[in-house]
Parts: sequence; C-alpha cells; structure tokens
Amino acid sequence: MPLERRRIFFSGRVQGVGFRATTTWLARGFDVAGYVRNLPDGRVEAAAEGDSAELDRFVASIQSELGGFIRELDSSTERIDGPTFTGFVVRR
Repeated sequence: MPLERRRIFFSGRVQGVGFRATTTWLARGFDVAGYVRNLPDGRVEAAAEGDSAELDRFVASIQSELGGFIRELDSSTERIDGPTFTGFVVRR
C-alpha cells in the first residue's frame, strides 16, 4: 500500500485539555508515525504518516475521543515515497 502523510488542523477548545497527550496515546493503537503540537493561534496540528485506511481510522479515533473539544477539522493529504517520522510524539 502506498504511504501518505496527513496534516490535520483542529480548532475549538483544543489546547489545555489533554488533546496532545490523548492524541499521542491513541496513536499507539495504529500503525502511524508523526507528531502533534499546539500552534500559537490556538489550533492543534497533527501530522501523521501511514496507509490511507489506517490514517482514516486514526483520525476517526481522535474525533470519537476528543470530538467534544473540536469545532473544526481541516485536513490535507500528500503521497510520500517512504516514511519520514519515527514513532508519534508531542512537538513543542
């Protein structure tokens, strides 16, 4: 399966509520690698690599677990030749 990278921006009440920690914890259940970080404008950015179906399940799990804090989700996808990330971490 071809790998892809998703860059997802979450807005709403997503900072200061354990969003990054929960996203990192959820990532452990999926074959994805990447990062999550707070942005100065109040959004949270997640970047994840994996196959399309696995990324769909990962994003759905974030929405299921943290949906009460998310007002809007904006996602973009790009194909990649190979993995760039190792593990899934919180970036500062």
